[in-house]
Amino acid sequence: MGFLSGIGAVEIFSFFFAFLGILLVLMGIKTVSQGMEYTVERFGRYTKTLRPGLHLIIPVVDRIGYKLNMREQVLDVPSQEVITKDNAMVQVDGVVFFQIIEASQAAYEVNNLQLAILNLTMTNIRTVMGSMDLDELLSQRDTINNQLLDVVDKATDPWGVKVTRIEIKDISPPRDLVDSMARQMKAERDKRANILEAEGFRQAEILKAEGEKQSAILEAEGRREAAYRDAEAREREGEAEAKVTTMVSDAISGGNVQAINYFIAQKYVDALGKIAAANNQKVIMLPMEVTGILGSVAGIAELAKEAFSKDGDGGAVQPWGKKE
Repeated sequence: MGFLSGIGAVEIFSFFFAFLGILLVLMGIKTVSQGMEYTVERFGRYTKTLRPGLHLIIPVVDRIGYKLNMREQVLDVPSQEVITKDNAMVQVDGVVFFQIIEASQAAYEVNNLQLAILNLTMTNIRTVMGSMDLDELLSQRDTINNQLLDVVDKATDPWGVKVTRIEIKDISPPRDLVDSMARQMKAERDKRANILEAEGFRQAEILKAEGEKQSAILEAEGRREAAYRDAEAREREGEAEAKVTTMVSDAISGGNVQAINYFIAQKYVDALGKIAAANNQKVIMLPMEVTGILGSVAGIAELAKEAFSKDGDGGAVQPWGKKE
């Protein structure tokens, strides 16, 4: 009481107002963290948005309306049942990535922003996936994601939100449908295996036929070449025979009887050689006189003597005695 009695009423009021002023200043100072934005309301009306940093507002008159996270956020989409175009029931869930671009719109254009985005996404999942067959649903996830992103992003644009990604996490058909798909896949693989096996057999047969064709062609080419060579040999043999016959005819016309013996003896010897060369001939029947054959052989010997005799004559002597 002694202390209060020593201080006047003016000093007390001065201390009170000083304390109140300091309190009001502290109430007016607002610090906004990085990645956050605050909306300021004056008597309940939005006036401005506080960005990261230090700010001063009018105490009592101004107040913080909403504290909004401006970083990219992720929102889980719970599993839901979707009926496809071909009346297949599937369980689908996913995730949504979004970011607030305009704080004032996110705060005042929609009530409960995350719930609104979630319900909008779930509704469009049913719409987009319900317009597709099950096979398309399972094989075209990128198409589904892009369609959902386009629709949801346009719908949330008035809320000051940018939907960056929508990803379908899992598509779960019923168990019986999974079993049917497995059997279908197995049948399809068996079909492809049979087709490939048949194609392999067909290709092998084609290659075999091509090989046989080439072999037949080469064999025919060989026979043709052999026939050509045989014909050429027979032609040369015929020319030689004709030449010999001409020479023998000239000798006979010249009066040399030994030429006839030479010609006949040659034919005899050739015929006997062919008969002796046959494997199935054990006994040789000679339908001619032995003395005639010996005479022909003797004629051949006489011709040989005359051919090799050079005494008293400088020219070469042919087997039938005609000088050149």
